[in-house]
Parts: sequence; structure tokens; C-alpha cells
Amino acid sequence: MKIPYLIGIKTYGLLIFLASFFNLKAKKRFEGQRQVFSFLKKNVDGGAKYLWFHAASLGEFEQGRPIIEKLKTLHPEYKILLTFFSPSGYEVRKNYEGADLVCYLPLDTPSNVKRFLNLVKPVKAIFIKYEFWPNFLMYCTKHKIPTYVVSANFREDQVFFKWYGAKYAKILKGFEQIFVQDEVSRKLLSTIGVKKVVVAGDTRFDRVIEIAEAKKDLPLIDAFKAKGRLVIAGSSWPKDEDLLVEYLQENKEVKLLIAPHEIHESHISEIESKLNVPAVRYSNADVNSISKSRCLIVDSIGLLSSLYQYADVAYIGGGFGVGIHNILEAAVYGIPVVFGPNYEKFREARELVAKGGAFSVREYWQLQSTFDWLLMDGAVAGKASYDYVHINKGATDEILKQIFS
Repeated sequence: MKIPYLIGIKTYGLLIFLASFFNLKAKKRFEGQRQVFSFLKKNVDGGAKYLWFHAASLGEFEQGRPIIEKLKTLHPEYKILLTFFSPSGYEVRKNYEGADLVCYLPLDTPSNVKRFLNLVKPVKAIFIKYEFWPNFLMYCTKHKIPTYVVSANFREDQVFFKWYGAKYAKILKGFEQIFVQDEVSRKLLSTIGVKKVVVAGDTRFDRVIEIAEAKKDLPLIDAFKAKGRLVIAGSSWPKDEDLLVEYLQENKEVKLLIAPHEIHESHISEIESKLNVPAVRYSNADVNSISKSRCLIVDSIGLLSSLYQYADVAYIGGGFGVGIHNILEAAVYGIPVVFGPNYEKFREARELVAKGGAFSVREYWQLQSTFDWLLMDGAVAGKASYDYVHINKGATDEILKQIFS
């Protein structure tokens, strides 16, 4: 696998370079990776003991965040290096105060790996959920740097479990320990001879509980809801919005808050064009305008996890595309959760549907009947959501106990 893999990774690097001339995301990644070594040479503390955390993107970072922050409290003798592969993670969290250093991960070539790890000299490496880089892992193994994966989730359709996947499966055997979310993942790994596995759960449960406990009070949202019934749609896409707007227009006693996945001007304007009810953007809202509106469009980021506390029902977007977004941010507040049909690859969605706290819809009539029922009597479903999240907390403590015992 070495030569084909090396050709593939270098080809990928070349494609990123070419794309950087006309794609902003590619440009940010290329520039960020190019500056990694100068950044590390300037900022690494040669006398410190570094723990290296790697997250592919923002979602994986949020899973690892409870571990990083608790670790800083329990073991202040360590410094934290946090790396990202995607600009969507790095650009949002490059100033994250929980880490001592934040940068991009360089491409997984032998020369980059050697240079990176010789500069940092991490005492342990922790990869969050995904991202299996063979050269980084082999170098860590060779130089006795214990390497872990946390909150991992494996499925039968992944390459590791295919007849041609033996070389990929070998990568997993290089980890000191793999912390998986469920027993299904552990059993799958055992079929390919990966034995250093602990079922620790998913750190996202710990994270959303922390967020809910530190939630912000938002007086404007309180004024918007008033005494009405409120549906909050998080990370919505156009197909989601079509269904939601239709429901809003047919149900005059209901209010709708939309926090779309994309908040650029053209998408916000598209949502406004679909509405024939009074609406206002959050950036323009005041108590007077919001009290006259039935739809509030949130055109800024960073509020969604606190917004859900005001919902009677939450709708999570993405289910008519490649897959739903984070449902736990809403479920933690003890409210029913609704989403589109593409949710099967998300363990928490499958389990919450089975427990009666979440509901999937394909057509408008299904959304209509589900909303009607939940807005009238959603207490049982809401309790199922709350209980599910809180029963599954504790992965952070289990992982830290195992790694630092």
C-alpha cells in the first residue's frame, strides 16, 4: 500500500494546490498546511510535554472538546496541540483557548510526518472519531508514542471490513487503544483481529450537557415566542425549508425560527421569498419588530445550541441530503426532534427514534401530522429525548481514566 498511497496523497496535495487558485476553502487549506512548520518552529515550547489532539473538522472537534477541557483541569502539566484537516474546523477554532497551539495537519507524507513529530515530540496522540493516517501512525508506533482514537464509530460497509481491506485493517492495529461508541463497533473490529478496543460511549453527550448547562438567555427569542408554540429548525437546507414554510403558512397559531445551515445573503433572501407571513432577520430584530413576526431567520452563527431551549419541537436539517446534523443539541433540552429520511448512519438518531424521542418524515403530510401531535402533546417524547441524552453521559471520564491510569 505504501507506494500507491504515497502517490495518492501527493496527487491530492497537487489538486489542493491547483484548486486554491479558484476555491477559497482549498486556498485556506493549502496556505494553512504550507505554514505549519514555520508556525511550530516559532511557537513550540521545547521544554513542554505536548498531548496532540487531531480533529478532521468542527464536528469532530466538538466531540473531543470535553476531553481536552477536562484534561486541562486534571493534568495541567501537559500542553495541548490541536490540529485540523479542514478549514471549517481550523478557521472557526484557530483561537480556541483550550489548546496551547492550533494549526493544520500537514499532508501524510513520510517527510512531513518526521518533521512534524520531531518538532512537537508529543507524549501521546489522540485522534477524534475518524482520520486514520498511515504514515503518522507508523511513525508514532515506531517511536513509542501511544496513539488513541476516541468516540469512534464503525460500520460494516467501511473498507476495513471488505475482502480487500486487510491492509487498511492493519492500520487500526497500530493504535494503543480504540475507544468506540457502541458494542456493534467493538464486534466488527474483533472480526478483523483488532482487540485493543474499549466501549466507552460518545463524548458528544457530555458536550451537549455542558452546553445546555451554560446556555445563554436570549430575551429576543423569549419575546418572539411569547405565549405561542414554537418550532425551531436548526441547520436547515432548502428542501427542509420548503416543508417548514408550508406548515407555518397553514398554521397561524405556530411560530417558526429558522437557523439555516448556510447563512449567506442569497440563501437568506431565498427563504424570505418563500414566506408570505411577517418575518424578520435576527440581525435586524428588536422587541417591536419581533413581536409582529411569525418567522425569525437567524442569520448569524454560534446561537443554535442556546436557541433550542425555547423550542416546543425541534426540526434538524440535512435529512433530505447526505444526512442529518446534530440532533443531541436539541434533545438535551427535553424536546421532541424531527428530521428527514436520511438518518440511518447516525446511531443516536436510530436509537432516539426507537425510544420515541425522535421522528423521521419523508412527505409534507407526515411532517404536518407529526408537528400537530407533538405541538399538542409532546411531553412524553420530550422526556424520552432528555433521558436518552443523560443516560449516555460519561464517555469523557471513562476515556481519561483509561488513557491516564
